[in-house]
Amino acid sequence: MSEWLVLTIAMAAACAVVITIVIINHRRVGEDDDPSETPDVLEYMTMMIGVIYAIVLGLAIAGVWEGRGAAQESVRQEAQALHEVSARTEVYPAEVRARIRADVDAYVSHVVNTEWQHMTDQGELTDRGGELLDRVRHDVTLYAPRTDLEGQAYQPLVDQVAAADDARNQRAQNTEATMPGVVWFGLITGGLITVGLIFTLQIRRTPRELLLAGLFSVMIAFLLFLIWDLDSPFGHGIAATPDPFLELLPGSG
Repeated sequence: MSEWLVLTIAMAAACAVVITIVIINHRRVGEDDDPSETPDVLEYMTMMIGVIYAIVLGLAIAGVWEGRGAAQESVRQEAQALHEVSARTEVYPAEVRARIRADVDAYVSHVVNTEWQHMTDQGELTDRGGELLDRVRHDVTLYAPRTDLEGQAYQPLVDQVAAADDARNQRAQNTEATMPGVVWFGLITGGLITVGLIFTLQIRRTPRELLLAGLFSVMIAFLLFLIWDLDSPFGHGIAATPDPFLELLPGSG
C-alpha cells in the first residue's frame, strides 16, 4: 500500500473520529447548557498544552530532518570520494587505470542497483558491497608507483578510498530509525491528549466548529506521519537518494 494512501486514510480516519465524537457528545448535552460557562483556567490549560506539544513536534521534525540530511550528505561524500579515485588514476598506466575504474564502476553499480533496495528493505548493507570496495582498496594500495607523478597521486588516492569507506560506514549507521520508541510514545500520547482536550471546550455542531475540529485532527495526523516518514532516512517516501552516484559516476549506474 502506498505511503501517501496510508496518510490519506489516517487523516480521514482522525477527522471522522473527532467529528463523530463531537456529534455524539453534542446529543448528550442538555438544551439549557451554556458553552460560555467554560472556565477560563480550562481554556488557558488547553492552550498551554497545545503550545508545549507544538514545540515537541517542531523539535521532532527538526531532528528527523537533520538525520535525513546527514544521510544524504554521507551518500554525497561517498560518491565524491569514488569520483576522485576514478579521476586521479589518470596518471597511472592504462592497464592499472582501467582496472581501478572498472572496480569503482562495479561497486557503484552494485550500490545503485542492488544494495540500495536491500538497504531500504532490510535496513543494512550487503556483504558484496564491502567486498567490491575492498577490491578497489586492494587495487589502489598494492600498486607501486613508478614515476614521481604517480608517487604524488598515490597517497591522495589511498585517502580517497579511506574517505569512501568512512562514508559507507556512516551510510550503514543511518539506515536505522533515529527516533527512540519512548519518543514515539510521547508523541502519540501527546497527540491524543491534545486532540482530546478540544472536547472540553464544549464544541457544538455548527459547520464552523466541526470544520476546525476536523482540520486540527488532520494536522496532528499529518505531522506525526511526516515525522514517521523522515525517521528512516533511506526507507520511506521522503528518503535520501543515490543521485550523487548517478551524477558523479554516470557510467557506473
